[in-house]
Amino acid sequence: MTKHDAKRPRDGGTRARGVNGHPDKRCARCGRPFSWRKKWERDWQHVRYCSDKCRMGKAAD
Repeated sequence: MTKHDAKRPRDGGTRARGVNGHPDKRCARCGRPFSWRKKWERDWQHVRYCSDKCRMGKAAD
């Protein structure tokens, strides 16, 4: 167990509620968790990808 693992919640590091009470999501392409951003304020329920790279279908490393 590393020093950083001790700070993570037992659920694997995901939060039930993220910024401003919005739930965190998982990217449809790479599966990484991502949080609400101000620029997605109007269409958060329709956001599926964590970045433009994933949205364009390029390989995510």
